[in-house]
Amino acid sequence: MDHDVTFDDSDAGLNTAVAASIHEDSDDLFEQAAPPVPITLADTGLSSSLVEDLVLKMMYDRGAMSGQLLRDRLRLPFAIIDEQLVDLQQRRFVEVRGTTGQSRGTYIFDLTSAGRERARELFATNGYVGPAPVPLDSYATWVESQTIQGIHVTAGGIRDGFSHLVYPEHFLDQLGPAINSGLSLFLYGHSGNGKTTIAEAIAGMLGGAVYLPYALEVSGQIVVLFDPVYHHHVDEGEDGADDDPFGDHPLFHDAQPHDARYARIKRPVVFVGGELQLEQLDLQYDPDSRIYQAPSHVKANGGVFIIDDFGRQHVRPRDLLNRWMVPLEKRVDFLAFKNGYKFPIPFDCMLIFATNLNPLELVDEAFLRRIRYKILVESPNRDQYDEIFRRCCDSNDIVFDRSKVDLIYDGFYQRLQMAPRGCHPRDVVDTVCNVAKYLGVAPSLSDELLTEACRTYFLDMPGVGSIASGAGAWSADEDPESP
Repeated sequence: MDHDVTFDDSDAGLNTAVAASIHEDSDDLFEQAAPPVPITLADTGLSSSLVEDLVLKMMYDRGAMSGQLLRDRLRLPFAIIDEQLVDLQQRRFVEVRGTTGQSRGTYIFDLTSAGRERARELFATNGYVGPAPVPLDSYATWVESQTIQGIHVTAGGIRDGFSHLVYPEHFLDQLGPAINSGLSLFLYGHSGNGKTTIAEAIAGMLGGAVYLPYALEVSGQIVVLFDPVYHHHVDEGEDGADDDPFGDHPLFHDAQPHDARYARIKRPVVFVGGELQLEQLDLQYDPDSRIYQAPSHVKANGGVFIIDDFGRQHVRPRDLLNRWMVPLEKRVDFLAFKNGYKFPIPFDCMLIFATNLNPLELVDEAFLRRIRYKILVESPNRDQYDEIFRRCCDSNDIVFDRSKVDLIYDGFYQRLQMAPRGCHPRDVVDTVCNVAKYLGVAPSLSDELLTEACRTYFLDMPGVGSIASGAGAWSADEDPESP
């Protein structure tokens, strides 16, 4: 039997848990360094006016705050924030309302009427309230230091990481070099054979942690980068936030493990599908909040960006690929603010295209050349199908009987001229369980339950000899050839 473990299908959304199994040195690859804690304002790379603006907007938004709370919200050492507070007090924008201790970190600061007016003016142009940003050039340097191209996956790691899926060993050996490259990957083949799950498994194998700024400062503008949908802290407390980034003595920078403007996160995995629009790959500006959000592929830096159902977007595939020409070749993208100012930003993610359409009908030779790895995800052979079916039965406490799979092959695949897909065993077993529940009996592979499940799962059109596999897909009795 030419497979090496587990089953699952991404196109149908099977079990998406993956084993993180990579080269033994990879887990420590990015544990050797962390963004250093800024000691002075100059170390932050930010102007005093920008930090002052953040202080004013934070207090306007949250009300009176202690110095320690300001430190927690802005994620800067209090010594740096206090320099701005002293200046704001002298300018009569901020005043002290009380204290809970003897240090200035315990003082309760609040805005004066002039401070509130100034904050309203600031909100009229930029509504960002949150952690202090990181300058773009600092972010670019850090992205390079923890590049995804530093990942090293071995043959053993691939087999361990895909142990929950059933694929031939030669297929896994194709994936390994693609993962190690950190470049683009084109997964193609019939729907239902696990392309999306493969992409998820690849992301899960990358392992390690990366440091991601909560926001970026670009030419005086702030771009929000951290997104809780895609970015998950490595060490989460009960509220999902980082453990105290300032250590046991929050007023002293030397107790802080790293620059708290960066979140230590798992490598991000960003999915987009048929809903993707071309404009979503640009900066997203909200006119109500007056805040810029980074596009999804920038949020994927340091991880994996997956374009699922490629070719089914509202935008033409050629237009979408044209958008990726420069990033794929130069590993840098260009974004623009609404005033027209354009700036470069790192493109350091593994870009994965997954499609069940014929690649030769979607892209031309020039684009295929730029997508470094093209891998066909084939339908399972009979041995692989049986192994998938067995695992599905095991997960549902059903006794597996290989002879019952003959019923499916003879009564449905051959009669309906259909090809088996990797998702079918899971779906059929699930349907068996649903039928059994309805009848009030224990689920099993009895002829009655299995036949009834297949009748409602497979499309059986009276008078039609075969099942169409969908517009633009390949015929059911043949797999596409590799481009």
